[in-house]
Amino acid sequence: MNLRKIFKSLLAISALTLSLGSTAQIELLDKVIAVVDDDVVLQSELDHRLVAVYAQIQKAGTQAPPQDILIQQVLDRLISERLQLNIAYSAGVRISDEEVNQTIGRIVQNGNMTMDQYVEQIHAQGSTIASIREDIRDELTIVRVQQGRVMRRIRISEQELDNFLNSEEGRFLTSPDVNIGQILLPVPTGSSSIETEAILARANDLVVQINAGTDFRQLAIANSADQSALQGGDLGWRKMAQLPSIFIQAVEKLDLGQISAPIRSAAGFHLLKLYERRGGGKRLVEQHFARHILIKPNQIRDEETTVAQLAELRKRVLEGEDFGALSKEFSEDPGSALKGGELGWSTPGMFVPEFEQTMNSIAIDEVSEPFRSQFGWHILQVTERREQDFSDNILRNGAENMLRQRKFEEELQVWLQEIRDEAFIEIKGAETS
Repeated sequence: MNLRKIFKSLLAISALTLSLGSTAQIELLDKVIAVVDDDVVLQSELDHRLVAVYAQIQKAGTQAPPQDILIQQVLDRLISERLQLNIAYSAGVRISDEEVNQTIGRIVQNGNMTMDQYVEQIHAQGSTIASIREDIRDELTIVRVQQGRVMRRIRISEQELDNFLNSEEGRFLTSPDVNIGQILLPVPTGSSSIETEAILARANDLVVQINAGTDFRQLAIANSADQSALQGGDLGWRKMAQLPSIFIQAVEKLDLGQISAPIRSAAGFHLLKLYERRGGGKRLVEQHFARHILIKPNQIRDEETTVAQLAELRKRVLEGEDFGALSKEFSEDPGSALKGGELGWSTPGMFVPEFEQTMNSIAIDEVSEPFRSQFGWHILQVTERREQDFSDNILRNGAENMLRQRKFEEELQVWLQEIRDEAFIEIKGAETS
């Protein structure tokens, strides 16, 4: 039983106290309203959450449901959260103070507040910063459990990924954004070949003028029959997949600032200019081949001793000892220690921010000073760097993440129902105010 459960059990046991009044009646301070496995939900927790929910409903300007319905919804939510927090505790999931601090920092920044203003706002709502920190810690814990338990249930096959990328929706969502201009020289219905050739010659003449330095927008205003003419032919930002297929083929071949050759359509001849492109194309990514030694503080070895030990190992490497051999002997990272601390080729976002910052800042073969991450203390060495084209990998990873997120919400509800079905839950009944 964890400390949270012990505290709640003691609180529930001591909930009944004798009043000091002359009648010596029993006064109910708090009570258990639900038993969830070997944990409990208290009336005070329900009351606290109801106050917050009513405040949210009032702020949104919506009508609150009947009280009994709202109480049942909030109680169900508390039970679900308790189940997930119990799973997190059993699995050893812990949220550090630093992670809570970072979350509070983002809340303050997004609200355009100072920290003092945020604390004042919390006090005005009848809460405390300590209570808010615990609420945030619970929320982060639940998110981590959900990501770990639900995401691993989701499988995206290569065929499913290919089908999505080849679908109309997949091509649209993964296609680059382009900012283009257009000049349209119309070819009237029934035009003879001679008349059509003359219009084509005029289009080619415009290409010559543009390549010689004449402003594209100026020529669009004077010559284009498209409705965008008065805007200098600007079509603005478009998804590449939104363009007509004959435009896509032309734009894909253009460099920034380049003009297409005349493109024939049923409407006439088009000239396209590519101003900007976002996404797509070649994506060069700098990769690092790194190795590290990880040592974790524990009950016997405090942080100061841990840092001192890593500093001594760093000194030994600088004096000529083999980094890999020392990693095999001393590193507490089971995934890399047997390989001499080698982590393989990295990609951006693969490691925690502190690790990536150090990896990006040191020279080849340099051994970093000891630095801390959520996993412990490290020294790090980068032995190689290279640039790789990850455009296809990035495209497929992005599409896979998109499909995973779509399946996540559905799978989450299934998982939540499963853990509830497997749990012992007894509703004692909640009081209404």
